[in-house]
Amino acid sequence: MRTLLLSLIMACTACTTDASAPPERQPSPPATQPAPTPAPAPGAATGSTLEQIRAMIGSAACTGPSQCRTLPVGARACGGPEAYLPYSTANLNEPALRALAERYKGERQAQNQASGMVSDCRFIPDPGAVCRAGTCQLGNGESPAS
Repeated sequence: MRTLLLSLIMACTACTTDASAPPERQPSPPATQPAPTPAPAPGAATGSTLEQIRAMIGSAACTGPSQCRTLPVGARACGGPEAYLPYSTANLNEPALRALAERYKGERQAQNQASGMVSDCRFIPDPGAVCRAGTCQLGNGESPAS
């Protein structure tokens, strides 16, 4: 009887773990303050697009709050951006920056679809951007006082 019970427990354990199955994808953390890259960029084309976006933003120098904006970047599997980057409208071609961001979004959407990526479907609010110490930085999501 004990042998039968032990065999049954081992059989159930074998059914619940499948060593050949790929590991589950973990949802990406909310990215209101992006890391060095807001999302993993496995493809060279995607990485170069994000690098172009960051190069175009540069230091995001500002002299006042009206120059600071946020740029939604990437695409989460459930929709919405992966992160926001602060930028300054001073000395920047804003339509070109937005076009690059759209290209990057399309690349990330294609990667998500091809890989079967899933996410937690949590809404990431735009944190806004503020001018601090002469640089546009992500805010806390509240409208800055004018």
